[in-house]
Amino acid sequence: MNTKFTHETALTLLQKYNKEPFHILHGLTVEGCMRWFAEELGYGEDKDFWSICGLLHDIDFELYPEEHCQKAEGMLKEAGAEPEVIHAVLSHGYGICSQVEPEHEMEKVLFACDELTGLIGAAAKMRPSKSVMDMEVKSLKKKFKDKRFAAGCSREIISEGAEKLGWTLEELMEKTILAMRSCEESVNTEMKTQIQ
Repeated sequence: MNTKFTHETALTLLQKYNKEPFHILHGLTVEGCMRWFAEELGYGEDKDFWSICGLLHDIDFELYPEEHCQKAEGMLKEAGAEPEVIHAVLSHGYGICSQVEPEHEMEKVLFACDELTGLIGAAAKMRPSKSVMDMEVKSLKKKFKDKRFAAGCSREIISEGAEKLGWTLEELMEKTILAMRSCEESVNTEMKTQIQ
């Protein structure tokens, strides 16, 4: 799987439609996680493709939160995105804002880890370290069970994502924590350059 986008060109495209630092942070985090998952699951040669889909998955969210995934297709087509990138981006919202079902393993990973990175990120902010580096699955599960904590992160989607991949919830949590650890430093560094 190939894409014409580099990290830089995809980030520029994301920033064209997204100005909020939180949305850039989320895109960079999911990008880093997708790169880690590609390597972990034996798709190393496709890691650039996986990561670009992660970076661009919420391209339309800031401008069109009520039409999320509806506007993304046009934005991506206009930028010359490959059909595979568009399909992956649309499939991450399956059942909520999109009828495009995740088919490829990459799309299932994106569907599963998108919401979970939000929950893990919120849990990390509550830690003295403000980091995922010392986060354990056990403490994340407690936050997962507390429906009031990071209430915007859908537990149903996270559980459904694990199911689509044939993993337990604990496996998905453990892998996603490791994925976020792999990119935390580079994401934080990149965000500092964004804010300046």
